[in-house]
Amino acid sequence: RGRAGSPARWKLEELGVGGGGEDQFLCPTFLLGVFDECDTEVDVLHWSRHNIFLLYDMGLFTALLELLSMEIDNSQACSSAVRKPAISLADSTELRVLLSIMYLMVETVRVQTEDDRPEWREAREAFKNELGSPLYNGEPFALLLFTMVTKFCSMNAPHFPMKKVLLLLWKTILFTLGGFEELQEMKVRGRERLCLTPLPEDSIKVVRAMRAASPPASAMELIEQQQQQQKRGRRSRRPLVKQDSLDTYNERDPFKNDDARDEEEDPEDTDSGIEGEVDPLDRDVIIQPPPPPPPLRPPTERVNFPKGLPWAPKVREKDIEHFLETSRNKFIGFTLGNDTETLVGLPRPIHESVKTLKLHKYVSIAEVQIKKEEELQQCPLSLGEEEVEETPAEILYVGMLPNLSQYVIALLKLLLAAAPTSKAKTDSINILADVLPEEMPITVLQSMKLGIDVNRHKEIIVKAISALLLLLLKHLKLSHIYQFEVVSQHLVFANCIPLILKFFNQNIMSYISAKNSICVLDFPHCVVHEMPELTAESLEAGDCSQFCWRNLFSCINLLRILNKLTKWKHSRTMMLVVFKSAPILKRALKVKQAMMQLYVLKLLKIQTKYLGRQWRKSNMKTMSAIYQKVRHRLNDDWAYGNDIDARPWDFQAEECALRENIEKFNSRRYDNSRNSDFTPVDNCLQSILGQRVELPEDFHYSYEIWLEREVFSQPIQWEGLLQNP
Repeated sequence: RGRAGSPARWKLEELGVGGGGEDQFLCPTFLLGVFDECDTEVDVLHWSRHNIFLLYDMGLFTALLELLSMEIDNSQACSSAVRKPAISLADSTELRVLLSIMYLMVETVRVQTEDDRPEWREAREAFKNELGSPLYNGEPFALLLFTMVTKFCSMNAPHFPMKKVLLLLWKTILFTLGGFEELQEMKVRGRERLCLTPLPEDSIKVVRAMRAASPPASAMELIEQQQQQQKRGRRSRRPLVKQDSLDTYNERDPFKNDDARDEEEDPEDTDSGIEGEVDPLDRDVIIQPPPPPPPLRPPTERVNFPKGLPWAPKVREKDIEHFLETSRNKFIGFTLGNDTETLVGLPRPIHESVKTLKLHKYVSIAEVQIKKEEELQQCPLSLGEEEVEETPAEILYVGMLPNLSQYVIALLKLLLAAAPTSKAKTDSINILADVLPEEMPITVLQSMKLGIDVNRHKEIIVKAISALLLLLLKHLKLSHIYQFEVVSQHLVFANCIPLILKFFNQNIMSYISAKNSICVLDFPHCVVHEMPELTAESLEAGDCSQFCWRNLFSCINLLRILNKLTKWKHSRTMMLVVFKSAPILKRALKVKQAMMQLYVLKLLKIQTKYLGRQWRKSNMKTMSAIYQKVRHRLNDDWAYGNDIDARPWDFQAEECALRENIEKFNSRRYDNSRNSDFTPVDNCLQSILGQRVELPEDFHYSYEIWLEREVFSQPIQWEGLLQNP
């Protein structure tokens, strides 16, 4: 009583957090392993993990959640932040401490190690179920964080530290729903449950085994190379008509030094592509530190590359039907609809073709879900009510559905504000509220440190949003295809496709190799070792790493999101063509990383048929890379441009039909008022009169008045009941 400040500050003082003086960061220090008493980085991490599990068992997370809810509902802090002309770190001290502690707990408990105690493993499962269940005011913990994001983007709470909120939201969804390896296991179990054929390969393992291709050079780069050679008095040995052949699986030694290359080799291979054969995304979701470089091979030893294509081809049922329809029209003169078994009257080669197509036929879980949904829509009474499994993804979708468009728009606003290509506008949201100090820097060193911190801040926001959206799309697609389509359509309508293309319309090589970090300030290095003196030269030099793993991770996630949005959607593929994405994506091929190149080539493949014969003729190296790296559909004529499904007048109808199916699905499964229309009617007079009706306590006082008003005073036309209506 009588203390100034927010309600959360009072509670934090009782917990030893943010109370001022020496006790201000007592709880975070305890969570970080009491590093002042540790001698090595391993000891710091060990005791940090031990203390976090100890505090979780004592119920700290529940107390922190209560404090976070109090701070979110603190209208005084929100109104004062709205009125302030400039918001700084001081406006979000309590929130940042709370979110940092919660992030440390979620991330530490989430990661499983071999030496975990049995009680820690039980605590991990309990914490996972707790975060994914609607235990916090009837909704999962992730929805509380989504609410913080929307409040920040609507300018009702501009002091919220968005970087920490987004990181905690990403890790919470990663913990509750699972990463890509867990997703792959769930997909295998789902196919077994539906009695479908097993997956032809493990996509994670295939991508890890891929090797990067040499990036193609554009015509402008070739012209510049010619001009440079002419200035040096050398004649160019390369025509400008087309690209050279792909050198991914040739006999060239990739460990050979670039400077020692023979002059007969391609000049395209000596451009600014990142030379590195180490796969930086060994864990897909969590970027690990780069592994030690492999030992150099003798110059005479050749590298044995895998023979054949990396992916098994797939064929849809629709593709077989289309092939048979074309063949019957050609050889017989009529069709048999969707019949794929009758081959009477067709020549022997067609029989062999159909046999080969059926051998590689792949039925996805999404196709089964769509077919089942059509049956439920046609026969709602005879099939009964669908049994929906209460998975964490289902619970999260149900909670997000009422405000889904707001969540998507808020995330894309933050992604736009953090993109390196976006220009600062007066009406844009301020994402730097939790990085700018109260007093601006006055020295060159302070300015450089702040500049690095701001760039790093934006990169982390992009990383968190891209990983969050990709996880949501992949898990919702496995939960139900129409849940995935709902989020996808909201993203498309909110201009996610041009936003991602705008993100890549930059010098992607500079972004991938950016060095916006100060290694000596990284935890736990900074608390164990002596801090060297920071100078402007040391900050400008940065670290010695070749990639910025954070930015590479973000780029791959955004490319995968773009693939998810445009796959099998001709109208959205045409958006890629209209926005001239081909040259933007071709520049992204300069990054010599196999996973990133794979998803760029996928995006180029789906629009190749619309780019014209001249583009395909002058980009044969890219076409070869698509052939070698991207999965084949046996009767997909992606390289020729005569696809019947790509008729221009079907574009708008496709989105409208999809929207209609989505609304039917949501209405059938989640609209409780609609389900009352199908409730059976009781027509038995004795049953109806025998039902007990709950009446209010004071009803018998006004019963006579009600009888007079509702029964006796109402004229009844008895003759009308006998007439035929």
